[in-house]
Amino acid sequence: MSDGSTIDLPELRKALDTDGYMVMRGVVPAPLVAEFAEFLLAEYDRAEKFTGGGTYSGHLNCFPGERSRFFYDAIEQYGIVDAIHELRPNVSTAVRATLNFNLPGSVAQHYHMDGLYLEDFLVCNIAVVDTDLVNGAIDMLPGTQRQFYKFWQYALQRKYRLTTRLPMKAGDVLLRRSTVWHRGMPNHSATPRPMMSLTFGETSAPVGDPFLVNDGKVEFTPNWFNTSRLGRLRERTFVSVPFSYSTYRFVASLHGNKGYASF
Repeated sequence: MSDGSTIDLPELRKALDTDGYMVMRGVVPAPLVAEFAEFLLAEYDRAEKFTGGGTYSGHLNCFPGERSRFFYDAIEQYGIVDAIHELRPNVSTAVRATLNFNLPGSVAQHYHMDGLYLEDFLVCNIAVVDTDLVNGAIDMLPGTQRQFYKFWQYALQRKYRLTTRLPMKAGDVLLRRSTVWHRGMPNHSATPRPMMSLTFGETSAPVGDPFLVNDGKVEFTPNWFNTSRLGRLRERTFVSVPFSYSTYRFVASLHGNKGYASF
């Protein structure tokens, strides 16, 4: 865990190789983060709402807009961007700006990694509000990035017992490998819990200025589930009977290597 403004590169490399992540405290100035949090909640109140697409399970995607650029500036000043480029000199420098918007009353996601195992990239999560066990601190499974697990292997080896919650203060940074298993957790508070994300080296990252996507405007979009009638049914089933999706994943993983080199 790092608390200084100078990145200890060997320590960071060891943490990413061993646990798959490192937490760095107080990276982004709290007043800037608080101002953005207030702005984002106002944007959500004004946004056109959709049915399904994560609204039942309580987890939405969000493009945070040009107003979120200061997050990148802060982690660059801290030394995180240079450290990433030094750790991954042969990986694309493309950046994606995104945000998880965890609604009050949400349910636990299933454990997952981001993207494909063979397309490992780095994710810089930044707490937009103080995040604890009440409002949905992220749940990590340290070390699960070291090899590819089919879901049945994950289940039989009981990797979920590695569960590690990571409470964070606004402005803290979680730098993690995309291949470490994790999940969003229930938000039992009365207020949405946003978490900023900047990805480095993601193959599908936008070309050009990552903060000018959608003309730089904030946009809330569906998460895993789509808004069709079938998508809404699937999401309601997941919320009502969460083990049903785990059963499906277990059976599906008995054949092929979904998530390794392709979906």
